Amino acid sequence: MELRQLQYFVTVARHGSFTRAAELLHLSQPGVSAQIRQLERELGHRLLDRSGRTVRLTRVGEAVLPHARAALAAAAAARRTAQEFDGLRCGRVRLGMVAGAALAPPPALGALPGLATTLAAFRQEHPGIDFALAEDTTAGMLGALCEGRLDLAVIGLPAVASGRADDDGWTALAGLALHPVLEVPLVALCPADHPLARGDGPLPVAALAGHALVSTPPGTGLRTALERALAEAGAASTVAVEAAAPPQLAELAAHGLGVAVLPDREPAAGVAVRRLADPVPRVRVALAWPSERPPAPPTAALLAHLRAAYPGP
Repeated sequence: MELRQLQYFVTVARHGSFTRAAELLHLSQPGVSAQIRQLERELGHRLLDRSGRTVRLTRVGEAVLPHARAALAAAAAARRTAQEFDGLRCGRVRLGMVAGAALAPPPALGALPGLATTLAAFRQEHPGIDFALAEDTTAGMLGALCEGRLDLAVIGLPAVASGRADDDGWTALAGLALHPVLEVPLVALCPADHPLARGDGPLPVAALAGHALVSTPPGTGLRTALERALAEAGAASTVAVEAAAPPQLAELAAHGLGVAVLPDREPAAGVAVRRLADPVPRVRVALAWPSERPPAPPTAALLAHLRAAYPGP
């Protein structure tokens, strides 16, 4: 029995899908399936029921799952204990981030340094600490933090018009600590010849109904904020084009592929920026890390550095 087999089993059990688990683990689906079958042969029981569209735990799988999680937690604790003997001389931090987080933020978001700049400054102080960076949706990173596949993440969360954090629907936030970095309203970036490009005042969210939109994929904080604002306004609209990062959304809008909804930014050639209202959709960027286990020294040092660089709104 190998730890990686237990990790694959726990990930498939969490998401109910071999395909999704393989994506999160950055492996092939047949490879994940083969390793779990090997684990089942060693234990002498089937752990997963593959007969339906969603993979489900068998009775034996339900009984084994807590032990698999405990074994993975014990292994992580052993790694942290060993790292403590090295202090901050060496180590590795697995850092997740929303797409585009390593880029410098647009001027409209203020004078915050880009994540790449901040990591470079940290590396100068701690040259022995390495990073493993991974881009994913917020939903994917929350799961990875809870499952021990990430140490720290830069995530995007929706916020309601009042500015109060709204984590409804993000059930994986249980067991995680959050440090807000910034909170910005979303705007509509309209192609210059688009009907919604005309006008100087705020654009009601309901006006987006019936128009093709450009947004990030489901599971991202930006997409969730947009969908909640549309639902609150009683509007239905179609996301015709999806892209990973705000700069890509802006470029797609400039080429006439739809109205991009993204964090407030400086105007660009070929598009008109319309502020949204009734309600004002907002997205919050935050640092997230497991709160139920102490971070290893390298992770704790990087977290302290990031919190100092991004003191929050």
